[in-house]
Amino acid sequence: MVLQSEPSAAFHWPVRVYYEDTDAGGVVYHSTYLNFMERARTEWLRCLGFEQDQVRDVLGVVFAVRRISVEFLRPARFNDQLTVSASVAARGRASLDFEQAVRRDADGALCCRATVNVACVDAERMRATRIPPAILEAVVSEKVDGL
Repeated sequence: MVLQSEPSAAFHWPVRVYYEDTDAGGVVYHSTYLNFMERARTEWLRCLGFEQDQVRDVLGVVFAVRRISVEFLRPARFNDQLTVSASVAARGRASLDFEQAVRRDADGALCCRATVNVACVDAERMRATRIPPAILEAVVSEKVDGL
């Protein structure tokens, strides 16, 4: 069940492309974009006031990617400065849908975009569970202190 379907304000996280992020041609390797997006979602959650290890240890849940759809549009290269965005496009009782994008700062080129469905999972049973009320309230009010 989807409770909200309007995108929230986008959260932005800066990333620099390191040599280890690239293939032999100096182009960002396709799976590295997923790492960049994961970092942005983690920092978004942190800016809402929730550290992932504390969410697991205190609230007993973890967030796991359930589904992802990615489009690779333009290459990012070694030493590029990128900005990764994340916004909640929809939320359910036990999941969040994010719209994410990776842009090159130098020219604003959209390098990659994705729709990511993240499920809230009981850390012990590894089964879907409701998003804890404190997190859901923060998502709804978008009290982001970060960038």
